[in-house]
Amino acid sequence: MNVPVLLIIFNRPDTTQKVFQAIARARPTQLFIAADGPRQDKAGEAEACAMARGIVKQVNWPCELKTNFSDINLGCARHPANAITWVFNHVDRAVILEDDCVPHETFFQFCSELLEQYYDDPRIMQIASNNWHFRKRPTRYSYFFSRHIIAAGAWATWRRAWAHYDITIKDWPSYRQTRWLQEIVEHPVAMAHFHALFDWVFQTSGDNDVWDCQWTFACWAQQALSILPSVTMASNIGFGHPKATHTTSASDSLAVLTGFLKIKPMKFPLNHPTEVKRLTEADRFIMETTIVPSWKPVTGFQANIRKTWINFLNAHPSLQSHDAFWKRIRRINLPPQVDQRTQRDESRTSNES
Repeated sequence: MNVPVLLIIFNRPDTTQKVFQAIARARPTQLFIAADGPRQDKAGEAEACAMARGIVKQVNWPCELKTNFSDINLGCARHPANAITWVFNHVDRAVILEDDCVPHETFFQFCSELLEQYYDDPRIMQIASNNWHFRKRPTRYSYFFSRHIIAAGAWATWRRAWAHYDITIKDWPSYRQTRWLQEIVEHPVAMAHFHALFDWVFQTSGDNDVWDCQWTFACWAQQALSILPSVTMASNIGFGHPKATHTTSASDSLAVLTGFLKIKPMKFPLNHPTEVKRLTEADRFIMETTIVPSWKPVTGFQANIRKTWINFLNAHPSLQSHDAFWKRIRRINLPPQVDQRTQRDESRTSNES
């Protein structure tokens, strides 16, 4: 597989190992690994970081391997942003994976083909891994074009697109008082959310714990589109992890929504859309059923029920889709006691007659 891969890691050797195994099956000819440094006030973190970095010893296929291991902790904003900038100092395109997002093997070929297909098309700035329409196919094609910049830990882009990235979003004031945001998101709750989010990022001058909302701003400022696949090809295994920074709960709304995404292989050859145009209705569906609901906190009894359900589904992967669940139910034979009760009922009816 010729497309370069960037793996961004930190202090979770267990999840890092699973992502690395997916990369190893793809056998990329160029692999970049960027690791953030340990925090001095966290006991045992230096050892955990060292264990995560140890995966470089497992590269056993012909591969150009480059590492960028930070001695200091840069944090959740600076480190990913610096890592992506670093990889584009070396290559002009890349698949980007975080340490808790496991891609299906077909995701690499999907990215490789589309990175070439849209290499010099400024209208496209990202290739995503998830289909947020759950069991529905939003299009008869292999993918569609969207305004939703959902990186979700497994995605791909080009150097020419990343060149627009600015961690401080210094251009936000020139957009703030215009209808620009309203025309993009088309939802009052989303407009208020992103308005406040961009305000916060701008006011903190990038000294915060996010990098991806600045990527969203960069893409939207260019009026660019993202490619969303017709199937989901990556699984987030970081929700509720004890070392998670943002996705700390397996029962929060985004975790629950992500839990219902079913991983499927992409079919080849790809069926390309006939034109580069945003699929508006598909975007509105994602906004109303996934993005806006993911901001709502889930607490109390509802949170406990959701967490229990997610844990059960994780322990029983064959039940994770609605269709699979009912297929399993239909295969279950009636227990003997049900048959015996039926026989008693039939006998009683016969005696009464």
